[in-house]
Amino acid sequence: MRTIRLLLWALVPIAAFAAGAYYYYASQRPAPQQAGIAADAPLGGPFRLVDQNGEPVTEAIFRDKPSAVFFGFTHCPDICPTALSEMAVWIESLGANADRMRFVFVTVDPERDTPEALKDYLGAFSERLVGLTGEPEAVDAMLRDHHVYYKKVPLEGGDYSMDHSASIFLLNEKGGLAGTISPSEPHEAGLAKLQRLVAS
Repeated sequence: MRTIRLLLWALVPIAAFAAGAYYYYASQRPAPQQAGIAADAPLGGPFRLVDQNGEPVTEAIFRDKPSAVFFGFTHCPDICPTALSEMAVWIESLGANADRMRFVFVTVDPERDTPEALKDYLGAFSERLVGLTGEPEAVDAMLRDHHVYYKKVPLEGGDYSMDHSASIFLLNEKGGLAGTISPSEPHEAGLAKLQRLVAS
């Protein structure tokens, strides 16, 4: 019995190492909705939305400069504020190189996220963030075309929340998928990815 107990204790660090390795490599894999997308082709097709100032925006926003794009909603309790706070710090850390990128927030909740709501919300994080919204049909089409997961989740009292992709999409200057930053990655790892994207 004592031998078995010693053997089990010896296996603990091995199991811990294996679990750590699994979670590390799992975090490096692209999300399922991004699999099979060629990096040299645009992530999605044409769209016509508006920004937080009510100005029309098309897919051209994802051309000529690399972009960091997050899909979320202003009523999000934790994931979205965390991601946008990270973006704001990355913008500061990039310094002048931030001018060579676009930082874009696309709503998955166009019913509530009007241009005015986006302007108030994003302004609390950084003036460099561009928010996109529009008619629900136009937003839904854009999200599907860009392989973004989102789902309305009913709550008690007739309210609702939104389940959605939590990663930040990194696009090259042609609008092609260049990678992602997952919410589990350290701040420095995300910054390094942005620096490589700008330098490419």
